[in-house]
Amino acid sequence: MSGARLFAAFLSLAALAGLPPSAQAQPKRVLIIGDSLSAGYNLPEGTAFPWALNRRLHMRDRNVAVLDASEMGDTTGDALERLPKAFAYGADAVIVELGGNDMLQQEDPAVVYRNLDAIVRYSKARGSRVILAGMLSYPRRRDLAYKLRFDWVYPTLAAQHKVALYPFFLDGVYNNPALIQDDNKHPNVLGSDYIAARMAPMVERTLRAPERRRYHAWR
Repeated sequence: MSGARLFAAFLSLAALAGLPPSAQAQPKRVLIIGDSLSAGYNLPEGTAFPWALNRRLHMRDRNVAVLDASEMGDTTGDALERLPKAFAYGADAVIVELGGNDMLQQEDPAVVYRNLDAIVRYSKARGSRVILAGMLSYPRRRDLAYKLRFDWVYPTLAAQHKVALYPFFLDGVYNNPALIQDDNKHPNVLGSDYIAARMAPMVERTLRAPERRRYHAWR
């Protein structure tokens, strides 16, 4: 997403929340760096995960603006290359939702680890708290050795960097026909809202936490 599109999304979400001008001026900014799972593949405008999360946080009386820097088809390497543009307006917290395309392309988990490690380091260096939204090697065609190596990436990185971990972005959605699209890969409107409802408390805790924090997993 270009800087202009990112800024437009920021302003639109703040206005959508119905906040007074004084409150709109200083919201906490939550930046989502993701792929088609968070970007809202095949979903109507205003129903994807970033919009659902913004709405859920405002239902909890939080002065937050969710900035969407997700791009369809992105791998961890693609996202790493565009980080400076994604951070054009800064962020108090960053949700990193990446890795699904790497897994489907059977990218070496060591490469996924290095890319995500660089993304987390970049985010923390800019003063942002990080939530790592994990991915699992879920298609049945994956061999066990690949699955073990890939699934190891996310909890290991979260522990190493002491950042919050949501272990599987599609938890409760994958293989659930009520919440996932016919491709069994992308959440539908209800699925996006379901994920947002489950992640909103973690986002709140992350925004409240001091800069140096213990590693914890979502429950």
